[in-house]
This record gives sequence, structure tokens and C-alpha cells, in this order.
Amino acid sequence: MSFVVTDNCIKCKYTDCVEVCPVDCFHEGPNFLVIHPDECIDCALCEPECPAQAIFSDDEVPEDMQEFIALNAELAEVWPSITERKEALSDAEEWDGVTGKIQHLER
Repeated sequence: MSFVVTDNCIKCKYTDCVEVCPVDCFHEGPNFLVIHPDECIDCALCEPECPAQAIFSDDEVPEDMQEFIALNAELAEVWPSITERKEALSDAEEWDGVTGKIQHLER
């Protein structure tokens, strides 16, 4: 089991979660973070740290966001690891809570 970053992270990219991860399983894209499912140890430290509430255990991902399970696995293979907290995107507060952001995902 692992954790999955979902829709609300897109165009926000808060990195509070990265700072608490003991195994550095987060990977960073232009406007989204993902968790590598084979690196995640299911410690659950990241979930409460996400200001956007975009992280779920893979067995608790909402039905309408199931595609993010495969998307995290796919993008974690090509995006670089991120191990330190960074500033959120400049317009993160405006995007936090907006639904259906998958079309804004930059690869």
C-alpha cells in the first residue's frame, strides 16, 4: 500500500508533505507532485501535512480520482525526486479547492 497525490495538488504544489517524508518518495513536476508507490512505506506522515488535502491512501482515493493511482506511478518514474520544502506556486491559494484540474497538469 502507498499514498497517492490527487487532483487538488495540481497548480498548488505545496511541499509541506515532502519535508516529513522519511524515505524521499515524492517526485516533482512543473505544477504537481507525485508519490512513487514502490518507495512509499505507508507511514502516513505526509497526509496530514498537505494543506490542500490532496493525499490519500491508495485504498481511500475517491472514486472520481482513481486515475491518479496510475498517474503517480507513471510520473514518479520520470520526474526527479524532491527532498526539501519549497514555496508553493504563486497562485496556489487561488487554485486550492478547484475541482477537475487534470487538464491543467503539466508534464
